[in-house]
Amino acid sequence: MSTAAESARGPGQGAGPGHGSGPGRGSGTAPGTGAAPASLRIGLAGLRAHKRRFAGTFVAVFLGVAFLAGTMVMGDTLRASFGALFGDANSGTDTVVRGADQIKAGRGPGVREPVPTDLIAAVRKVPGVAAVAPDIEGAGQLVKPDGTSLDTKGPTVAANWIDDPRLNPYHLVDGRAPTRPGDAVLLRDTATQAGLHLGDTTLLRTPDPVRIRIVGLATFGGQDKQGGSTYTALTTADAQRYLMPRPGEATTLKVRADAGIGQAELTRRVAAVLPARFEALTGQQASTETESATAGTFLTAFTTLLVVFAGIALLVATFSIHNTFAIVVAQRTRENALLRALGATRRQVLGSALAEAAAVAVTASGLGLLGGIGIAAGLQALFPAAGFPFPDSGLVIKAVAMAVPLAVGVLVCVGSAVLPAVRAGRTAPIAALRDSAAESVGVSRWRALSGAVAGAAGVTLTVIGAAGTTVPAAAVGAVLTLAAFVVLGPVAAPVAVRVLGAPVARLRGVTGRLARRNALRSPRRTAATATALMIGVAVVSLFAVLGASMKATLNQTVNRSFAGDVAVNEPVYGAGGSGISPRLAPAVAKLPQVQQAVGLGRGIAEIDGAGRQLTVTDPVALSRLLDLGTVRGSLAGLGTRSIAVARPEADKHGWTTGSRVTIAFADGQRLPFTIGAVYGQADLAGDYLMTRAAWAPHRTQDKDTLVAISFRPGVSIAAGKAAVEKAVVPFGSPDVQTKSEYATSSAAGINTFLTLIYALLALAVLIALLGIANTLTLAVHERTRELGLLRAVGQTRAQLRAMVRWESVVVAAFGTAGGLGLGAFLGWALVRATDSSGTGAFAVPPVSLGVVLLVGVLAGVLAGWRPARRAARLDVLRAIAAD
Repeated sequence: MSTAAESARGPGQGAGPGHGSGPGRGSGTAPGTGAAPASLRIGLAGLRAHKRRFAGTFVAVFLGVAFLAGTMVMGDTLRASFGALFGDANSGTDTVVRGADQIKAGRGPGVREPVPTDLIAAVRKVPGVAAVAPDIEGAGQLVKPDGTSLDTKGPTVAANWIDDPRLNPYHLVDGRAPTRPGDAVLLRDTATQAGLHLGDTTLLRTPDPVRIRIVGLATFGGQDKQGGSTYTALTTADAQRYLMPRPGEATTLKVRADAGIGQAELTRRVAAVLPARFEALTGQQASTETESATAGTFLTAFTTLLVVFAGIALLVATFSIHNTFAIVVAQRTRENALLRALGATRRQVLGSALAEAAAVAVTASGLGLLGGIGIAAGLQALFPAAGFPFPDSGLVIKAVAMAVPLAVGVLVCVGSAVLPAVRAGRTAPIAALRDSAAESVGVSRWRALSGAVAGAAGVTLTVIGAAGTTVPAAAVGAVLTLAAFVVLGPVAAPVAVRVLGAPVARLRGVTGRLARRNALRSPRRTAATATALMIGVAVVSLFAVLGASMKATLNQTVNRSFAGDVAVNEPVYGAGGSGISPRLAPAVAKLPQVQQAVGLGRGIAEIDGAGRQLTVTDPVALSRLLDLGTVRGSLAGLGTRSIAVARPEADKHGWTTGSRVTIAFADGQRLPFTIGAVYGQADLAGDYLMTRAAWAPHRTQDKDTLVAISFRPGVSIAAGKAAVEKAVVPFGSPDVQTKSEYATSSAAGINTFLTLIYALLALAVLIALLGIANTLTLAVHERTRELGLLRAVGQTRAQLRAMVRWESVVVAAFGTAGGLGLGAFLGWALVRATDSSGTGAFAVPPVSLGVVLLVGVLAGVLAGWRPARRAARLDVLRAIAAD
């Protein structure tokens, strides 16, 4: 048998270091004299001799680094693409005039005071101004020829067409500009998506339906598409009529400078003539803000999500890599002992083991960088096909995007090999006299005790955090619980393998019993192999529980609060949608089948200094269709200077009926309001209710997001729904849904999110399965003589393959079962800890978790396929003679 020691010496060298000169002389044996080169030569020689042992480690590092590098390259590419796109498109705008104050509620876009177009005359007189144009923007969703709203993944933008080509980021490529009422120009990609052509007529939901005629097609910054947005341009008169709350207003004013005037200088001059409520900023600043609002938030969230899952994949890889090196070190006990007996120091043996790890790490990480570039290129091509048409551009590869994944890959691989390498360095020379490699199979009492303490502390903290909705406590408890699972793995492995392997032993007889016995040989090895899969399955299970709980909460909320028969729901896809016309609810209410119909609009205002979202509605009618709980005060008496507040929100601020609050609106007005009523349940109604009469003077683009409808006694749901569906056709055919359909559609985004999560976590599970396969491959190599003896006494090739596969299944089942239990527990804790209102529901999805369990078991079969084939191909006589 060729050992790493023999390979390192090379041909013609003697048996001892320094050709028999004794320790301390010759090439690479004396401590401190050439130890590093000798360690490196020994490590690389061992790697060359047994390179197949590290195949799984190589692939695990490669995949983790490739995913991380691809994520970072893709993020840099998208940021650069959007930056260049918006910068080029708005290069002709030198100054932008807008409302100075912005009101924001949550993470959504804020609102600003519209700019009076009367300011155009004053701005035009500023020295250095070449041109000024009003820019009017709002939501406008196209209706396709079949009567359905255009499905979009981004904002649905409607605006006025700006005649000055340098101030207009959109440029005509076919047809003409809009000049007459009803004329419209579409972004060319928008027209393609909607199936519309020049001369076609359709509806534009603003949200009031507007009949438009397509007279032109345009590009944005030279491209047919603008991210995932749609764009419809109208005449300035039509845009003011349909998109602005009052005539004579614009969203912003765009200003172009004369030749020789810089943006900063022009902006300073323009700002000097503006009233205090308005501000001027440079075109570059406006482009940066637009880019951030359009793509920045999404890209940050998207790349963060990918980096998190790359981290999970690398964490899983850490366990697989550590297990591989631990097994290799155990199998090389005699080899390392011979090196020690021949004069190698502990440091040299340690160095040779780390040299192997470093060689694998550098090679796999380097190739992983190339793989990451390929992943980024694939994602760039895949996104448009998936409905996310990002700007076309070449890949942007920055040094940081290469250096960070490379460093992480090397650190993960080498760090995972440190403990096994230290163990190799501690090998005593006397071990060379043993007949076989020794591996510790027992579990120390200290390990069991420390794991039990960590588990008890983790579970306690997690439960306390969940019961008290304290997320930090629950997070610390979750980390401790995960650590306890890892530490206690070898303690639990014997019991778990006996239980999980019992059916295999009964069904497969001797083959099954041998498979279970092999899995029981080394609890530490079995636990380390299963832990990688356990972590991946735990994260999958956690998100499955979280998704099921979110959907259960939505169903519970709808069933508890919605007292109507059907709902007209805003047809929103992704980030798009223009809302529902406020005229729809009164029109539906006139139907003979309908008893009550009420619309729920949305508004943003600042209440006592904080941005809040308002529900704009008829509170009395709403109380008949939504359960508001116990109401203190009078909903009927709200009028134009009173609002209603949900009890949790009122309690948070110490408000009661009669309390006074100051509300600042986007139009700049600050008015005192009285809290006229406090209601018990927010749910679908929101935290603040305001009448339409109170909102009307301050409204922006008025729209409803939901219309609740109840039918008269004796009218069936089917008949009433059919009547409502016919009545909403003139309004762009928004979706008419029963209570259950409304709850299901509200949860559609959760399903999309979970699909993405499962796809990303598949990488972690794949790495875990590679770890199982690699462990079994090493085990087959280790048991060569034993397998030969089994074949010699009558075991068939099929029985041998089945034995190895069932061992893989038992190990995979151990990891999968542990992951399911851990994921379900942590999912419960996350749901409870984040449920500050106490109205959330916890749900365990049995079908989803059953699928995860089945996939885990089938994956075990797959992981054992190649090692089983290799075992079955062993030559019996050579296997028996193997040392």
